[in-house]
Amino acid sequence: MSDKQRILLVDDDPNISHLVRLYLEKEGFSVTEAARGDDALESFRCEAPALVLLDVMLPGMDGLQVLREIRKTSKVPVIMLTARDETFDKVLGLELGADDYVTKPFETKELVARVKAVLRRAPAAEEKQKDTDDTLRFPQLTISLARYEATFEGKELDMPPKELELLYYLASHPNMVFTREQLLERVWGFDFFGDSRTVDVHIKRLREKLPECEQYGWEIHTVWRVGYKFEYKAN
Repeated sequence: MSDKQRILLVDDDPNISHLVRLYLEKEGFSVTEAARGDDALESFRCEAPALVLLDVMLPGMDGLQVLREIRKTSKVPVIMLTARDETFDKVLGLELGADDYVTKPFETKELVARVKAVLRRAPAAEEKQKDTDDTLRFPQLTISLARYEATFEGKELDMPPKELELLYYLASHPNMVFTREQLLERVWGFDFFGDSRTVDVHIKRLREKLPECEQYGWEIHTVWRVGYKFEYKAN
């Protein structure tokens, strides 16, 4: 009946859900609510939302468990909501494939801005499916954003969407240095809101998946007090 983008909002605090829903509907989104983790999964399968706002602390099944289940079958954007400003929750959420996180209490306008930014990225990724071949090739490394695939030493890597997008962006600009703020804007699609640890977490995970890669003439290099670059020394 409507071409509005549907957001699945999962939070067991009715006051927060009501406020966020009002702001999202004001911006033209359609909103489905769930207060339990198990109910959230059922709604996800039935509604096929464009994005999920997912609280970490939930009855029935916590948000991280819900995220694990979603990532088994879908790359739909997920923004985690956490009441605790704990690095562990954030790091684990990002490692499991969350696209972003917001710590409570949050400014509702900022949350909506992040929702819009993450959704702007999704259509761009879909458009890339039409490309014939966008594959980046380096010694023992290939990366395709159209197929969301990366291989290293002949083996396909298990990589959440944002890890792959970050690697692809850096590798598509070899030897160029980017600040954390630039990477947040260009890969995550939103202006810098004050926590660049998101980038650091993803870089750490990429390095773990690409061990001893410098022997092939390339690596993700830290530029002290500036940011990161994909350093490539072509033979």
